[in-house]
Amino acid sequence: MRDILPADKARRERVLSVIRDRYRAHGFDEIETPVVEEYDRLHAGIGGDNEKLSYNILRRGLDADGIRAAADDPAALSDLGLRYDLTVPLARFYASNRAQLPTVFRSIQIGSVWRAERPQKGRYRQFVQCDIDIMGDDSSRAEAELLVASLDAVSALGLSDASIRINDRRALDWMLDAFGFAAEERPGVLITIDKLDKIGPDGIVAELREREATASAVDAFEAFLRRPQTREYIPYGERQIRKGLPEGAPDEIVQHLVGIGGAVAAGAAAGSAAEGAEIPLVFDPFLVRGMGYYTGTIFELAHPSVPYSLGGGGRYDGMIGRFLGQQVSAVGFSLGFERLVDLVEVAEDADAAAIVLVHDDHVPVSELAAHKSALIAAGSRVRLERRTKNLKALLERSSADGYTGFAIVATGAAAGSLEVKPLS
Repeated sequence: MRDILPADKARRERVLSVIRDRYRAHGFDEIETPVVEEYDRLHAGIGGDNEKLSYNILRRGLDADGIRAAADDPAALSDLGLRYDLTVPLARFYASNRAQLPTVFRSIQIGSVWRAERPQKGRYRQFVQCDIDIMGDDSSRAEAELLVASLDAVSALGLSDASIRINDRRALDWMLDAFGFAAEERPGVLITIDKLDKIGPDGIVAELREREATASAVDAFEAFLRRPQTREYIPYGERQIRKGLPEGAPDEIVQHLVGIGGAVAAGAAAGSAAEGAEIPLVFDPFLVRGMGYYTGTIFELAHPSVPYSLGGGGRYDGMIGRFLGQQVSAVGFSLGFERLVDLVEVAEDADAAAIVLVHDDHVPVSELAAHKSALIAAGSRVRLERRTKNLKALLERSSADGYTGFAIVATGAAAGSLEVKPLS
């Protein structure tokens, strides 16, 4: 968890402004949910490993004896917790407010989440997520809208070489079944497959054998891993997708992916000024994503400048039904804001001047207030600074804080008559 200094905060807000602007342009509406959710909801078995990283809130009114008595029962100790993502709160929000929402609801949710992570570069215990979700649409149109909007937002931030890896959890389940893995061992097998980019095919096979997974299934999977293959952009048709899967992949799953690719291709082409631009969508049959609530399409945002993902998401059709009592289709995409903000450069607002008024102690407060108010009325941002012996250091700090000009205030100067000089 970090303190964020003024210049960094301003930069973060500029990045968020770009993201909000692009998402709103695609028809998404922003909502807000509490940072606290019920313990049982956060630990319902749908959050994967994130449930183990959640921060729980001690029940009010427990004395020392009560705490000792409940020490072995987390649910008895805590009835609330800090949200570890924005998807679980969104499902509860939709179930609670469905009557006031459109049949197909497109939401933006931006806010802090908390996980008891081991901190490292780009990974914090408190961090901001930027989510868009579509509820009430079970067609490939929903995925296509999410991906086109997210690619637009990333492009607006200057990351024009970003791409999205895409897969379907149903395809993964079918593939593991085709290889012969038993149903009870598939969760562990998926955990291992998720490490493919890190440990390679040899490491995957070795770990599966260490897990004592079904030997014949591991042999079949190893042969599949070592076949000649390429990862191709999927909008060009069904053939490329089938090449990435074992023979006999279900038509329903393949056609769903083909539909997403075609829609993203059309949307990206219509929104691009460059003719024949390559569609940054890649079918990855080994993309897993660890969240337990995914039921269909899954995706991750990648950029060649970094070895880790910059966001991701997928379809989670089963989650809202847990709170509502009836099934509602849902799919979402989350931008990894903390990682994005370290990569992008967003220009400062050039329309509004930011001016530092440097004054001596003897300048009357009434005159300072008049100068400041006149400049603010003219559209400037203004800060008062008492003159120091090292004026250069003061101005350098002001420039680092985003100020663009300064003026020296003398006693008796008329409001509006100050000479504003640029800060280099």
